[in-house]
Amino acid sequence: MIVFGTRGGETRRGGADRRVLDEAGTLRAMTWVMAIMLFLTLLAAAAGLGTRQAATALERQLAGRMTVQVVEGSPAKRDAIAAQMAAALKALPQVRRVVPVDRAELTRLLAPWLGAAGADADLPMPAMIDVDLIADADPAAVVAAVRRIDAASRVDRHASWMSPVSGLMATVTWLAFGLVALMLSATAAVVVLAARAGLETHRATIEIMHMLGSTDVQVARLFQRRIARDAALGAIGGGVLAMGVLALVAARIAAVGSDLLGSATLAPADWTILLLLPVAFVLLATLAARIAVLAALRKTL
Repeated sequence: MIVFGTRGGETRRGGADRRVLDEAGTLRAMTWVMAIMLFLTLLAAAAGLGTRQAATALERQLAGRMTVQVVEGSPAKRDAIAAQMAAALKALPQVRRVVPVDRAELTRLLAPWLGAAGADADLPMPAMIDVDLIADADPAAVVAAVRRIDAASRVDRHASWMSPVSGLMATVTWLAFGLVALMLSATAAVVVLAARAGLETHRATIEIMHMLGSTDVQVARLFQRRIARDAALGAIGGGVLAMGVLALVAARIAAVGSDLLGSATLAPADWTILLLLPVAFVLLATLAARIAVLAALRKTL
């Protein structure tokens, strides 16, 4: 026989209340549910944080990069304008680096489309100058300097033609964070269902506890503690597995050697967020269980 009593407004808790709660199979399933939910949430959060890092790195690299194209038809005049323009751009305080693109490099880049015809000296090909600006510099000064020398020359900002890629990465980032929010909501819903199922399983025992003087808050604490324990065990299992998968993916990305993929590496602050997610999961499960149990007790018992 299980005896419940009170002392100073608190229920006497020992091994008996834990054995009662252990009889509810629904609560036992919480360990596996929390492990799976947390595993998926950590992967989604890591994808969002990594994509955000890559998008930030891409924007930082392209924000101050420009390419000037001198489209003069006469080769001699084109080279003279390009030389004058390169000298003028180097003198600007907003410019960090000016690199004229060699014609041989342009020929190599056009080879997949033009083949051997790209090496023809008579082929009209613009002179190109790569320009890197200092941080937070206004590109208007570069555009104005180019226009003063040759109004027909073009100035292309790398950030403008890469904006669709940046938009895609931003969309993926918000989608990943949205998945994290959905997983958190789903976890809270599962906890609520498990807590209500536990109440139905132990309805008779809870009625006896009420007759012996236990309050709704004291009963809720029994379910709250049990769900918190199951959630913590699931968080440990799912968290360890997710971190192992993330470490494996990080090693694979590093082996590829891609600059864009390499920029998706998580920062220390991102790893801190991932490490705090299991704690947040346990707290969320505990709070959801407490609210659900108290609401159900006040309504039905």
